[in-house]
Amino acid sequence: MQKNTENTSGKNFLQNRHAKMFVLIACLMIACIAGWRIAWSELHTEDNAAEPSTAQTTDSGAPAADPAKKTPPSGNYVVVSDDFSNLQITDAQTPIYDIYTLAERREKGLPTEMPDLTPYTMPNVAYLTFDDGPDAKNTPAILDILKERGIHATFYVIGSMAEAHPDVLKRIFAEGHAIGNHSYSHRYDILYPNKENFLEEIVHTDEVIYNILGVRPLIVRAPGGAASMFKPGYSAMLKENGYVNHDWNVSSEDATGNNVSVQKILGSISYTCANRPKDRGAIVLMHSKDGKETTVEALPAIIDMLQGAGFTFGVMTPRTAQPW
Repeated sequence: MQKNTENTSGKNFLQNRHAKMFVLIACLMIACIAGWRIAWSELHTEDNAAEPSTAQTTDSGAPAADPAKKTPPSGNYVVVSDDFSNLQITDAQTPIYDIYTLAERREKGLPTEMPDLTPYTMPNVAYLTFDDGPDAKNTPAILDILKERGIHATFYVIGSMAEAHPDVLKRIFAEGHAIGNHSYSHRYDILYPNKENFLEEIVHTDEVIYNILGVRPLIVRAPGGAASMFKPGYSAMLKENGYVNHDWNVSSEDATGNNVSVQKILGSISYTCANRPKDRGAIVLMHSKDGKETTVEALPAIIDMLQGAGFTFGVMTPRTAQPW
């Protein structure tokens, strides 16, 4: 019995000794690892502080434009280049849009000013333009007629109307028509006290259109017409911010009231078209909102009349010649 007790005590002693050694070795290893991690972290921090930044900047010190390109939504249109250099196109059949908002252009250090463009001279091109939409009734009816006749037109949309009818705006875009900016509210008391108010509404509408379509227009039509409403500085301000305004030189007179007679619409278009500058295309003013059912009714005859006079049809772009 004495021998067994001694053997057991010896084994316990060895086991306790081994356990203590194991704990000691483990502690030493943990301490070494912790020390190595601290040293590596300090060295890495010093290296980062010493290395110069690799972010690209422009000569002015502002961040350079991100070379990564956005993927534009599918459709039949031209994407304006980052530097606006591809605007000198002579295609009157294809809309032009920007895939950057004005704010994004500024953030990326991209140009925002519209370059000086040589307008294309196409006196036998008619531009059917429709203001004040989109609405839920007359704009789709106009689109149906244009689709049936194989003609593209230009829709100068109001931002609040685009918000209310995004599906109609998407249809305008998907069917290859040009979209222009016609302010957000169409309220003269907001737009015309000063040019800053006008620009704010244009930018707001841009953002509405961009959020729905993924692109924004570069063409603008001032409510009431720039010839009547613009004060000094408005046109220059638009150019500085990358926009081109176009009025009209052929009027349907459908803005004079709701459901103006078809005869009056046709007579006005015939008369004003004959008296426009002969070196300019026919920019035809019509409207696509509630109360313009007679404009819809007159549209097939308007198309026939213009085609009979030798016109083809185009869409408005920044290079479209001014009406006067």
